[in-house]
This record gives sequence, structure tokens and C-alpha cells, in this order.
Amino acid sequence: MRLRVADFDYPLPSAAIAQRPAEPRDASRLLVLDRGRSTPGHPNVQGSRFADLAEELRAGDLLVVNESRVMAARLRGLRTGGGAAELLLLRPAIGPFTWEALVRPSRRLAAGSSVTLRSGDRALIGARLSGGTRAVTFERDPFTVMAEAGEVPLPPYIHDRSSPAERYQTVFARTLGSAAAPTAGLHFSEALLGSLRQRGVHIVRLTLHVGLDTFRPLECEFVDEHQIHTEWYDLPAETSRALAETRAAGGRVVAVGTTSLRVLESVARDGTPTGWTDLYVTPPYPFAAVDALVTNFHLPRSSLLLLVTAFVQHGMPGASAYEARDTLLATYAAAIEEGYRFFSFGDAMLIL
Repeated sequence: MRLRVADFDYPLPSAAIAQRPAEPRDASRLLVLDRGRSTPGHPNVQGSRFADLAEELRAGDLLVVNESRVMAARLRGLRTGGGAAELLLLRPAIGPFTWEALVRPSRRLAAGSSVTLRSGDRALIGARLSGGTRAVTFERDPFTVMAEAGEVPLPPYIHDRSSPAERYQTVFARTLGSAAAPTAGLHFSEALLGSLRQRGVHIVRLTLHVGLDTFRPLECEFVDEHQIHTEWYDLPAETSRALAETRAAGGRVVAVGTTSLRVLESVARDGTPTGWTDLYVTPPYPFAAVDALVTNFHLPRSSLLLLVTAFVQHGMPGASAYEARDTLLATYAAAIEEGYRFFSFGDAMLIL
């Protein structure tokens, strides 16, 4: 049976969308979903605090975090002849000075036109690319342009822009390259990382630079019609060794975020530790690398909601995709009822 995108929708009151991050970082709430003790439509859940995550894990578990850092990828400027314009840089496209970007207003920016940025730099608008993006060429290093004129791009559903830009970065963010934060990692503080290590939980890093699909709901009728945007990843050799050692010792691999999960499952599928992944996880999916997942509450009709549905289904032997969906959406409904906060600055789930 082909899955319909409309079947992965759910009602969400606007008041449930978090506008500011919790302070301190680990003061957010944590909803723990035990797949093994759940039945279709009836999730086994319990409430906790993110600061108590160490109590939910075991000595010998391996926590895998994404150390990608968000670029100041939003550039504002003026079109030739006047009128505001905005660029959201996603990744290099053709050479170091030409990037793939979302451009607004795209219809009024023909190929060959330019945008003058606040820094005085000119951005030449080029051809249309796949997924509604454009090629944009700069006269100097775009990373330098972003450093001087860019803004960290908060998602469009966050209207309160009062939080410092650094709150949209994780405490382990190192490698610059994402157009959006790997938001499951935003809940971690240095103190919590210390308590996890004291518990005997090992922590390792990888990189996946978050791209276009984080911003967009699925706009097709059927789930299998969606074309996912590729994203660059790197799994260091030391992380690969830690994964093998954890498996050999009987520990669990706990992915922090859907980004970490996609890297681990991509490497398990292809055996390539560095490259571009187009892994599009939909139910059913034969997970081979991840035992537990720390994740946020995701947008309706999104590829991330489908991924989490597939992960729930994998831990409920015999459940259909729609039974797993019912279990996940019942979990979401319970979270809404209990006042959990959703999306990037919201609360978190631990799926065991």
C-alpha cells in the first residue's frame, strides 16, 4: 500500500510551537516512548526532564552527536532598481563562489540580475536548480560574506527573534556548514554531558550539514513521490571504532537527532564514511545501526515525521506503518495535552 502524505498530518495549536529555547538548555522536558511496551495507537510513555537523560541510559551506551555548526546563511539586500531581497545559502554548487540558495522574491529575480547586500557585496542570481533553488555567484568567498553580512536563519515559525544567535547552535557545534540547526542537540549542556560520562555513557561525534528538507513539508500526494535533498556527512574513524566496540560489548547506539541517525544508517547501507547522503527513511525501514533516538517533535507532513514513524514501527514487531503512525501521533497528542513545546526550540523525545 502506498502511503499518503495527508495521512501524516496532525492538528497543532500555534501556542504549542516554542518561540524561545528553555533556559538553561537542559531545562526542557523529555517524553520517553518505549516502543517495546507500546501497542498500536497506545504508546507507553512517561514524562521526564532532559537534565535527567543520564537516568534513562546505561553504562556502555554510545551517544552520537552531530557537531555541524549553523552558518550565518540568511543574507538580506536590495534588488537592482529597489525592492527587498533575501538569500538563504544552502551549499556550494559550482565552484567555491557559486552556491545553491533559496531566493526571495524568486519570480522578480531573473537570471543575470543581482542583489546588493548590506556589506556592499553583489550576489549574481543565476539559473534555477532543482527543488526551487537558484545558483548564486559572489565576487569573493561566501563564507567571508556571511561572516560580515549574514544572520543565523531561524525557522519561519519562530517569530520571537530575541534569543541570542548562539542559542541556535549546540554546545558541541564545530564544523561550519548547516543551513539549520540539528535541533535535538540544543538540549545538551556541558553539565549534562558531564553527568552522562559519569554514568558511563560514551559520547562521539559525526557531521551532517543540514539542508533544504528541514525547511519544507512534503508537497506531493504520495510519500514515495518526494525527492529528498542530498546532504554532506562525515563519520570519523574514531567514531566508527567506538560503534564497533559498543556493538561488541552489547551496548546501545543512541542517535542524537535524525541527522545523526541518517549518517549512521547511510554508512550501514553504503559503507562510505564520507560523502553525500540521499537517504530518505520512510516506513517500513530496516534500521541496522541505531537502537534509540533522541529527537524533537516534528512538523506535520514532513520527512522527519516519516523517519520517526519508521523508527517507531521498527521497534514494534508486526505493526503496520499506519499502526506505527497511530502510536506516534497518539504520543504527540498526549504531549500537546500535557503542554510540551514543539519544533526547534521545543521539548524532546527519547525513543527506546
